[in-house]
Amino acid sequence: MSLVDVAVYHEGKRLPGNPSPHEARRIAAEIGGFAWVGLLRPGADELRELATAYELHPLAIEDVLLGKQRPKLEQYSDTVFMVLRPARYLDEPELVEFGELHLFVGDNFVITVRLAENPELSEVRTRIEAEPELLRLGPAAALYAILDRVVDDYEPVVLGLENDIAEIEDELFNGAGVSPELAKRIYLLSSEVIDFQRATRPLLEATQARHRAAEREAVDPELRRYLRDVIDHLIVVTERADGFRQLLRDLLNVHMGLVSQDRNDRMTEMTEISVRQSDQMKKISSWAAIIFAPTLISGIYGMNFRLMPELDWAAGYPLALLAMAGFAGALYAVFKKKDWL
Repeated sequence: MSLVDVAVYHEGKRLPGNPSPHEARRIAAEIGGFAWVGLLRPGADELRELATAYELHPLAIEDVLLGKQRPKLEQYSDTVFMVLRPARYLDEPELVEFGELHLFVGDNFVITVRLAENPELSEVRTRIEAEPELLRLGPAAALYAILDRVVDDYEPVVLGLENDIAEIEDELFNGAGVSPELAKRIYLLSSEVIDFQRATRPLLEATQARHRAAEREAVDPELRRYLRDVIDHLIVVTERADGFRQLLRDLLNVHMGLVSQDRNDRMTEMTEISVRQSDQMKKISSWAAIIFAPTLISGIYGMNFRLMPELDWAAGYPLALLAMAGFAGALYAVFKKKDWL
């Protein structure tokens, strides 16, 4: 059930019929064409059986079975083994979804093993089958068409990441700069960009290595030009991804600066409030002390005990008032000097 499509191509055309993978290689060898076998999540037994029929290296098969490989290019005898990480941008969750695609390219065969639904290679087949002159160049043409599709699919990812960064910039500089959710979004987007770099930068190195090998092997000049075009697009993608990572780092630093500034502003405001409260407490305490002295004197003499000789003094009342005014005035002067009032 993992077998998606099998075809034999000769002189730029697809031969009729639906051969098995084994038959496809035999026919291709007999007529001087090449077979293209497409698989989706094959089982271990199925993959090993195919490896025996097409003489694929065990280490490459092990990589396919393990999965989660980084993009790379390896040469096993006459077979090129290449790993690609296709990507697509998901609008709703604002995430980049990565697939995994393994390619085996020999003198007369191409085997594509997808470990995820993305990308849909039937569209690649349809496109290249509509270009007999390109298809006539053999398995290398199929490799180019697949690479071109994967790299073209990176462009919507770049645009999606660019749009997310623009939204973050708007939030950061339009009042939401200290939001914890914004910091989380910057961090998650940075992780997406790093994953995207891990998919694109090694692929650029692998594609450049394949281009150098094509020059040594004297591959058709037209096909080398196509491959060079893929490399040019990949360079643009990797440079933009590098720029995104640096920009997100700068945005995170700006966010941290705004958070720090907001914290300082809050601390300053709290300090000012504390100072104002302290001043108010000083005033309240000062007036309480000023009022306390007359209250104490009036309270003592208001007890009206019989054995209080001062009650019989003719000058007792004026002296009491004078004492109260004196204490209050003295305390007022002291507090005023200390700037409590």
